[in-house]
Amino acid sequence: MILIYTPKITNRVKYIFKLIFKELLDVDFLITSSIEEFQEYQDVKINYSQQAIDNEIFLSAHAFLFETGIKEQYLSFIDFEDTKAFFPNYNEKSALPFDPFAASFYLVSRYEEYLPFMEDSFGRFEAKESIAYKEGFLQKPLVNIWAIKIADIIKQKYPSFQFPAKQYRFIPTFDVDIAYSYKGKGLARSVGGCLKSIATLDFQEINERIRVLAGMQKDPYDTFEFQFNIQEQYNLKPLYFILFGDYGQYDKNINIRNKSFQSLIKSIGDYAEVGIHPSFASSLDSRKLKIEIKQLSEVLNREISKSRQHFLKLKLPDTYRDLINSDVTDDYTMGYASEIGFRASICSPFYFYDLDYEAKTNLRVNPLIMMEGALVNYKNVSADDALQYIKPVIEEIKAVNGNFISLWHNQSLSNTEQYIGWNKVYEEMVKIAI
Repeated sequence: MILIYTPKITNRVKYIFKLIFKELLDVDFLITSSIEEFQEYQDVKINYSQQAIDNEIFLSAHAFLFETGIKEQYLSFIDFEDTKAFFPNYNEKSALPFDPFAASFYLVSRYEEYLPFMEDSFGRFEAKESIAYKEGFLQKPLVNIWAIKIADIIKQKYPSFQFPAKQYRFIPTFDVDIAYSYKGKGLARSVGGCLKSIATLDFQEINERIRVLAGMQKDPYDTFEFQFNIQEQYNLKPLYFILFGDYGQYDKNINIRNKSFQSLIKSIGDYAEVGIHPSFASSLDSRKLKIEIKQLSEVLNREISKSRQHFLKLKLPDTYRDLINSDVTDDYTMGYASEIGFRASICSPFYFYDLDYEAKTNLRVNPLIMMEGALVNYKNVSADDALQYIKPVIEEIKAVNGNFISLWHNQSLSNTEQYIGWNKVYEEMVKIAI
């Protein structure tokens, strides 16, 4: 048991100590504000305050975890080992030259996303707005790295103290935004698609559409058999997130009442766990979220507890409050559409801390590390070069025994148009990841 002394026990202090010690390092701890109790304790102890007491492990505390409310923080960055750190201290007795608890809380609470920022065209917090992007540590799981550093400091001081071994995990996930390119779209959408192809003189697409609808050719977006084969071959346990909302400007999946679409969803449910992919429209009207969850649950005849936002449209704290009110327990949105890396600087699950209420919630956040669309659509990376971006991030996660959560779409495995070669990238990524 580790005893931690701090002069003031706040919700922020309790939250981040539990994340670092219990959830990341898997060890038990107690917090005390009694110097006498701390001095009498004979086992592992850490002093988190502004001055050392005796010969204990001393980590100099910044005031941040003892504050409440949200205000601009004037962050100062230092070089630390092979990356960056912030909330520095200049106390020579401190075991680290910065406050890892305050910095970790700032990152996982997504404090900066509560402050004013420039939204992108979809109303999202963009990667380039983050301190991780600006300071060059977006591809580093700093919170995991700092937790391991704290463990090393403890082991140096208390060599007999044991930390349980943690295991790296690979969690492949898919978003089904558009199940089929041509099938199941109804007469109006099919005729509209043909007219658009005629206007652009794309006769190859017209021919393909006719052949698919006539049953003479497989729909190019129907890559589900390929996915199932990969999952079986490599013994994967994937997650699928189904867009099950009404048709709209940004929501273009098959009609939720279409029997072939519902049959596909049931077959996916036989191979994998299924979650909701809340429509773009639901991000503007939270009432739609509960309806979509209910309708998907009825098709699968099971409860829906996992979610990932369509377009990764995450607005804090509103989105997470809506999910909590809809009985969602796990969210998989915490990543960027335009970059791969660590939005919250962590590659392990953590619970959403609502800064407005200064309280930990029961919503578990599962950080998304890479979406293939970031490489294809935002960075214009070719299939030949893709693994150069993916492999280093996987290696970072393996080094700290975190979770690698990838996001792919069924159409990106179609080996057509801009996705030529990306089905091979997916399988190579799987080989590296496992």
